[in-house]
Amino acid sequence: MFKEEALERLQELQSLWERKYAESVRSAPERKRAFVTTSGIEVKPLYTPLDVKWLDYETELGFPGEYPFTRGVYTSMYRSKTWTMRQFAGFGTPEDTNRRFKFLLDHGETGLSLAFDMPTLYGYDPDNPKSEGEVGKCGVSVATVRDMEVIFNGIPLDKVSVSMTINAPAAVLLAMLIVVAEKQGVPLNQLSGTTQTDILKEFAAQKEWAFTPEAHLRIIRDMMQFCTKNMPRWHYISVSGYHIREAGASAAQELSFTLMDGFSYVDLGVTSGMNVDEFVPRFSFFFNSTMNFFEEIAKFRAARRIWSTVLKEFYGAKNPRSLTMRFHTQNSGASLTWQQPLNNIIRTTIEAMAAVLGGTQSLHTNSYDEAWALPSDEAVLVALRTQQIIAEETDIPDTIDPLAGSYFVEWLTDQMFQKALDYFYKIDELGGMLRAIESGFIQREIHEVAYKAQLAVERGESVIVGVNKYVIPDEKPIRFLRIDEKVREVQLERLAQVKRTRDVERVKRALDQLRWAFERDDVNVMPYIIEAVRSYATLEEIMNIGREIYGTWQEPQII
Repeated sequence: MFKEEALERLQELQSLWERKYAESVRSAPERKRAFVTTSGIEVKPLYTPLDVKWLDYETELGFPGEYPFTRGVYTSMYRSKTWTMRQFAGFGTPEDTNRRFKFLLDHGETGLSLAFDMPTLYGYDPDNPKSEGEVGKCGVSVATVRDMEVIFNGIPLDKVSVSMTINAPAAVLLAMLIVVAEKQGVPLNQLSGTTQTDILKEFAAQKEWAFTPEAHLRIIRDMMQFCTKNMPRWHYISVSGYHIREAGASAAQELSFTLMDGFSYVDLGVTSGMNVDEFVPRFSFFFNSTMNFFEEIAKFRAARRIWSTVLKEFYGAKNPRSLTMRFHTQNSGASLTWQQPLNNIIRTTIEAMAAVLGGTQSLHTNSYDEAWALPSDEAVLVALRTQQIIAEETDIPDTIDPLAGSYFVEWLTDQMFQKALDYFYKIDELGGMLRAIESGFIQREIHEVAYKAQLAVERGESVIVGVNKYVIPDEKPIRFLRIDEKVREVQLERLAQVKRTRDVERVKRALDQLRWAFERDDVNVMPYIIEAVRSYATLEEIMNIGREIYGTWQEPQII
């Protein structure tokens, strides 16, 4: 792309400028001891064509919608259709969540994203002693398909896309949605949306699992096969870097570990006899967007390039949809502060812009009060309006990948690409992602970066406005959403009512058949889970069958 003679001349001119710069900073010192990204990449004061002289447009960038998809997965991107605006919602009772969903849809949301409470995430019913104090607190409480019927009451599942952030019991919650759709008269092939299902990141970062890793992977394999055959519009796995990042990982670690998780699921499908072009198009991804603006944009661009390159060159994928990494983005919860919470509106805006400039397919913007609690109606509306203002009032979506060609952005994109490759080699040497998790390697890498980042904040080297600089003494608390303690009583009564009125013999038969299926690796468990859900077996009853057969897993000690 650059003529050799021009680069030689530019090198001479840049050397002269660098001497002037050195003189300048002697009289006006740089404001930081070191300028580095979250991934430890040193940022120079200036970037020129010399930093990207290796760049080959066709092989490293390409055009939007074309290999290697660095510039976007769709040809026309946001000029034809903006990203899906999907606010994470769910709290309290199913009735509370149904009201919040309808509120968001009425105000222009284009996709639903369902959050579950802690007991549901682990696969426990609200009447389990372990659930006390957590029912409905960090998401909605779901114990049976009756709860899901209430959540989607008046919401046609053939008209709206639904994303469910659920992992250990993902197959059960998907089965519940399938049964609710049946009751609405919506066929399986019309259901659209996503179950997160990414259990590897649970073992690495979020820590919400129920069985051994191998048992979870077997169930994920069965979900992949079932959905590939019956649910062409359903993304049965959303490979999630978001929680890896929230655990303290750098951008490069989020990129590397997420992609390696993704390749692990590709291997799972291939070794089970599926054709890569048959099932990989149903994969989606979920990334974090933090305050390191340009690094986030570079991460998204590098992710698409790496995914398409590996799927094409290593797995031999030929279907263009196998090569296109489609992802959802949520801005960082860890960047939100309870101090001066209105500052979070600015943080959310900056992180949302990075996601859009990086080419996300859907976006959740956090609410300014989420460092205090689940968002209030007012706060979640401001968060939604943030997306709408970016989409409607700026020219950011008008041109595709507008930062392409920036010497800094292209250099940083390649740096992220190379950082990921370095981690790939290390993980391969350990025997793959599952072995790297079981040995504690991934956890140690994340912990080390998180520890260093926290030290930088405590020393004042990393500034967080309102926390360690520009602090307001004696700051007053804000008004925030409080979950009524009666939520547990409501859910206990609903659960008891379901148990009183269901066909006990049908439940027993369904659970016995599910146990039979779990014990046989050559049997797909999804139809048996769906039948158990139809019988109004509870989430915990279904998950306990797995706990009895598979046991659970103890994380290695991280030293």
